Amino acid sequence: MQRNFTKYRILTAVLTMTMLYACSVKKYIPEGEMLFRGGKVTVKDSVDNKDISGLENELQSLLYPEPNTKFLGLYPGLHYYYKAQQKEKPNFIVRFLNKKIGEKPSYFSDVNIEKTEELLDNRLQNSGFFYTEVSSTIKKDSTAKTAETDYTVVIGEAYHLENYTIDVDSLEKTKTFPVYVELERSLSETILTKGSRYDLGAFKAERDRIDQFLKNRGYYNFNSTFIIFHADTNLNKNKSYNLYLRLKEGVPNKSKVPYVIDQVEVFPNVTKDTSAVEQDTTIIGGVEFLQNKVFFKPNKLRPFILLKPGERFDPEKSKYTSQRISSIGTYKFVNINFSEVDSLDADSLNVRHLNATISLSPLNKRSLRAELQGVTKSNGFTGPDLSLTYLNRNIFKGGESFSARGNFGYEKQFGSNTSGSSSLGLGLNLSLIYPRLIFPGNLDVYFKYAIPKTRISSGYDYLRRTKLYTINSYSASFGYIWNANRWVTHEIDPIKINYVKIGKRSEQFDSILDGNPFLKRSFEQQFIAGLNYTFIYNELNNPNRKGRLYARFNFDIAGNTVSLLGKMREGDSTESILGLPYAQYVKGDLDLSYHYRITKSGHSLVGRIFSGIGIPYGNSKTLPYVKQYFSGGSYSVRAFQIRGLGPGVYNPETDENLYFDRSGDIRLEGNFEYRFPLISVLKGALFFDAGNVWNLTDNLEGGKFTSDFNKQFGIGTGFGLRVDVQGFVIRFDLAAPLKRPEADWEFEYDKPVFNFAIGYPF
Repeated sequence: MQRNFTKYRILTAVLTMTMLYACSVKKYIPEGEMLFRGGKVTVKDSVDNKDISGLENELQSLLYPEPNTKFLGLYPGLHYYYKAQQKEKPNFIVRFLNKKIGEKPSYFSDVNIEKTEELLDNRLQNSGFFYTEVSSTIKKDSTAKTAETDYTVVIGEAYHLENYTIDVDSLEKTKTFPVYVELERSLSETILTKGSRYDLGAFKAERDRIDQFLKNRGYYNFNSTFIIFHADTNLNKNKSYNLYLRLKEGVPNKSKVPYVIDQVEVFPNVTKDTSAVEQDTTIIGGVEFLQNKVFFKPNKLRPFILLKPGERFDPEKSKYTSQRISSIGTYKFVNINFSEVDSLDADSLNVRHLNATISLSPLNKRSLRAELQGVTKSNGFTGPDLSLTYLNRNIFKGGESFSARGNFGYEKQFGSNTSGSSSLGLGLNLSLIYPRLIFPGNLDVYFKYAIPKTRISSGYDYLRRTKLYTINSYSASFGYIWNANRWVTHEIDPIKINYVKIGKRSEQFDSILDGNPFLKRSFEQQFIAGLNYTFIYNELNNPNRKGRLYARFNFDIAGNTVSLLGKMREGDSTESILGLPYAQYVKGDLDLSYHYRITKSGHSLVGRIFSGIGIPYGNSKTLPYVKQYFSGGSYSVRAFQIRGLGPGVYNPETDENLYFDRSGDIRLEGNFEYRFPLISVLKGALFFDAGNVWNLTDNLEGGKFTSDFNKQFGIGTGFGLRVDVQGFVIRFDLAAPLKRPEADWEFEYDKPVFNFAIGYPF
């Protein structure tokens, strides 16, 4: 045993040395050149400044060029760059790796030490350190053919702000214009406080703040470049300075006066032929609506427009008007343009005038979408699932969105003692969304970013399992959707009703239920009436952030209101309403994911955590079947079939319950995915999933949630291919189990699970 272990160590060492030699880049470095290994900036503070945290990192970011990436002592990117240059026609693997991770070499000859020292000194002066010493040290390793450059910066006491005022003398000619008073007012909201360090970046931010301050008060033609700051360090001996606000010479008079909106014109249906067609005009609240025939009713569109004739120009109102109209969902483009109105008495009145034009380009009013999926479940049911969705984005000419979704699914059972059984599913769901509040009183005026929407929906689903049972499900809801800002969305359904009716049941099915009270309660006829609230925080549509967060919290409670009206059923311990037993439960779950962009070329890491629990109480002993949690499948743990995990370590393979989908009261999942580009629209992914569901009770053997839950996860890994065409994603994932909930770790590569789906899993 010891002998074999020694051989293994020797073999490992030989392979490691071979790899290190093969990946060495020293042999490729040209004669007379040295690979630049970067450098370090050290700040020596001679007077103990209090506010220099982050200064070293700021200076470090100025060093150029950046050294080549080093990983485990090797230069993989540089290695494949050199390999690709060695041959006229390198092989496919070398070309591919060079394209994806290749890096051009950073040589010491590219380093301009004198220029770098000047750059460091300039940045220090911009940060308030006017008397500094910058020196450099070069470290060369002729054996490794590498070089480094370190910089040492010695700083004295930084200059701090003493007074910040308007330079009255320089603005003498401006005193007759309204802008002078506004400039004085703007200083009350300054970000420059007494004692703050001299900072050029802070001056730029202050200049932009003043510009926005004036714009919000109607100064349409003002520009931040008109503002000049003058710092005087001569009047104070204690390393402090006075700052004076000035306007540059030659600022146009029209930039010193506010603008008032004279006219607001809205074109609700702009097409390429709009200009050639005569328009009818409707005026509501001073706003003119022009369209040759009614595409969008003016009285329905008017509440979304915040611009009003007679008011000062306000870019905030313009921005929010654009956002509010876009949130309707009827329009592809929203363009708001302003044009100046000639006025001879503008200077004498100290005001000028604008006309606003709002041009709205609609999306296709109607659309039809089809989706086809292949479904494979853990109980052996396999088959296609087809859905058709019809959408009308402006059905009543007031931005109302109507959708109808029908689905058909047929599954047949294979590979079990009940092989040959089939399942038929049919469904129809209708939804109507009004882009306004349906509520007593006019509450729209209280919402600035977007007007809440009202959603009314209803649905019917039919499921028939041959030789077993049929289920008819009816649903209806009434609620509101509100975008609080760019990131946050609230959804609340104060009325949400589900009615589950069990149809014909076979004797075989009844005998199975009689032997399992837990399943019997899950398949009871039930009436569900309650409230649902969803909070969504979504940064995924912000391409500027390197790290983006998505969070979805859902809260569902049912049965409390109807319990006040319920009656005890004769011969039964449960209460009913209108002769139907009603469900009581509380349920909450959190879906949290984080997307981190590694490179701009498409490499990213994505992590996700899901946790949820549902607790039946009062009139219910179990969660209704339609409210239970499931795990496994294309959007969950992909190494297991849809609804193929749990509860807990329960294993139904030798049980009659193979007929049923596996579900639970608790669901915990974690996913990790590395995404990367391949060729053109084809992208790849490596992923790792873990999860399971559990019950709160021990109705099923091994299914109860216990302190050993961390040992009961189903874990899998796999590889995925995604065809991504402008955000429309077709996904193929192949995964295999690493650990089953009831078993030890074992990579079952010979039992892969194929997943096909539309869109990313999270």
